[in-house]
Amino acid sequence: MANHGSIEAIAKKTGNINVIIETPKGSANKYKFDEETKLFKLSKSMPAGAVFPFDFGFIPSTLAPDGDPLDILVLMDEPVFVGCLMDVRLLGVIEAQQKPKGEKTRRNDRLIGVFAKSKNYGEYKSIFDLSNNFLSEVEHFFISYHRISGNIFRPIKRDGPAAAKRLVQESMRRFSEKR
Repeated sequence: MANHGSIEAIAKKTGNINVIIETPKGSANKYKFDEETKLFKLSKSMPAGAVFPFDFGFIPSTLAPDGDPLDILVLMDEPVFVGCLMDVRLLGVIEAQQKPKGEKTRRNDRLIGVFAKSKNYGEYKSIFDLSNNFLSEVEHFFISYHRISGNIFRPIKRDGPAAAKRLVQESMRRFSEKR
């Protein structure tokens, strides 16, 4: 179970979500926080031409059904560095099922958020403010990303900020129970 020090899921000053970036926008390398060393470790490299479309990270002090912290894709103007703590407003969630090679199908949702002070994405309040084409491209990225590893990723539903907040609250409870 990941322990990210005393970083809470919800930012006390703003009420937004704290997010720690693992992989910056434009990176072909996937990084992952290593609990044992407390460092970010190179997890894998993607094929030529494949890169993360936006910064990708996790919400600390949460535990998703897959045993990791909740994943989140953060829309913002420029990429940040690995390990950057960000204040993020939730836009919604792409609910999905994932079937890792040789394992049972499980939920592996992808939250979508926006950097709270983003100049170009700050006006978005919900996932439904984003175009259908944009969301289809994000889903396609995750489908392709998982296929590279021999896993199946299947989006099943898109939902707004209220559903995303419920997932965060459930994952915070799960994290507290596992402590």
